[in-house]
Amino acid sequence: MQLFQMAVDHRGVMIRHRFQFSCEWAQPARSHSHPSTSTAYDHALALMRDPLTFAPTVDIQHSRLVAMRSNYEALPLDCTSYQVHTGQLQSAVETLERGRALVWSEMRGLRSSIDQLRTCDPDLADRFAAVNQDLEVLTLVFAQNNYGGGGEEGLEGIGIGPFGRLVVRQQGLLDDRDNLISQIRARKELESFLIPPSFDSLCSAAVRGPVIIINHSKWRSDIIILLRDSPPPLIPTPNDFYDRANKLRDQLSGARKQGLESVEYDDALRSVLRELYGLLGWPVIQRLNDLHVLEQSRVWWCPTSAFFSLPLHAMGPILSDSGLPRYFLDLYIPSYTPTLSALIESNKSASQTSVRPSLLLVLHPDASMESALDEMYVVQSVKTEVETLSSARATPTAVLERLQDHRFVHIVCHGILEPGKPFESSLKLYRGNRPTLLDITRSRLPDAEFALLAACHTAELTDGSLSDETLHLTAAVQYCGFRRVVGTMWAMADKDGRDLSKELLQVSVLASGKPGCTLSRENGRCTS
Repeated sequence: MQLFQMAVDHRGVMIRHRFQFSCEWAQPARSHSHPSTSTAYDHALALMRDPLTFAPTVDIQHSRLVAMRSNYEALPLDCTSYQVHTGQLQSAVETLERGRALVWSEMRGLRSSIDQLRTCDPDLADRFAAVNQDLEVLTLVFAQNNYGGGGEEGLEGIGIGPFGRLVVRQQGLLDDRDNLISQIRARKELESFLIPPSFDSLCSAAVRGPVIIINHSKWRSDIIILLRDSPPPLIPTPNDFYDRANKLRDQLSGARKQGLESVEYDDALRSVLRELYGLLGWPVIQRLNDLHVLEQSRVWWCPTSAFFSLPLHAMGPILSDSGLPRYFLDLYIPSYTPTLSALIESNKSASQTSVRPSLLLVLHPDASMESALDEMYVVQSVKTEVETLSSARATPTAVLERLQDHRFVHIVCHGILEPGKPFESSLKLYRGNRPTLLDITRSRLPDAEFALLAACHTAELTDGSLSDETLHLTAAVQYCGFRRVVGTMWAMADKDGRDLSKELLQVSVLASGKPGCTLSRENGRCTS
């Protein structure tokens, strides 16, 4: 253990090796109940962002994280499980938030609110906003296209090349940003500016309903229910919880390859939903009942690891007094959030107006989407102004420009995944042109409210991507400003878009014009 400490502290050791050593230190320390376990985890968490140094763009950052995924993916989950084990439940919630979705977290920091700063010091606010904007532009350059796949060979020798110049530019901007943050925090009223959120701050994520956090670790898995004004309850899990969750994920993933219309897939889905209810749904429902959370209340799932690929909202069947089977979404109104910070951001109040929001309909079907025109008529019948971009008008440039003018958007097309390339996930539009995840991320839509992505795979992770980074189209749409987004966890049946639109869009538009109005369900139908 002393040698591990020396290796981690030695400044002559490369950053990525120090991170690796700290993770390797935590494993035997915990196994042997050594007193240095907490220190090892603290070092690892402090170092996990450092390997992103000299990774100026998001695709290079993701490649770095993939390269160290064996340590990176497990670290925050394992550290959280240790803190739960030692009775530090509030610290566990903070750790889980701190150690996941690093790419989105870094990007969100570049769009952090400076309203309070502008009130105190407008000049400092302008300088900070300018540096953030320059950093965001640089970060969203796609290095794999422009810099030879993000290789670092340009840093070797005297001539650093295009990639090296990108790194030098990034480091200069980061230094300027750090200096500005120090100046900002020197002001008494802004001492906590961009400090990682405390547990009390994270509890605000539960302002509209409890958040069910699932920590999936091989050491021990835990279910934590985050509440707004009460200590978080902890739900124990069986010893085989970790392995069973992985098995369910693999079972469902394998069955999907047989096709959504296959008997094998249908049987597998029913089996997975039934076992998932016994593993997770039943104990969660029991605890929600104990907490007096009424049926039809809003709840949010905050999953990790394997649970990102499992349909938690559809767990069941749940037997009822009437004898008719019900599922989790029949009892509660469930949503997902990748992190607590993302949910806190989406809960911020939008600008209120008595005028119903206009809606942008983007439509580009092909021969396999026979119900697309029916879906178009359903959307156009919504009682609000609807602008339609279809066929030759449905170009990436037009769509991204028109998003600025509408608070609601409904997209009907094919969703495309690129294995191992999450930033190239895209929506297939006119003549095969595709706005990618990266294109969407560049947008800034502060007044956007609701997006329905009626396309395949919009909330699905690409093969080879990192589950806890949640790099998919739905997350990108939320990041650019939409407070609520409906996406698809895998392929979508053509006819479902029409039915979903009919149920969801009308009530969402009506509710948006009424402050405090929320969705509920009566007799299986959405109401407000």
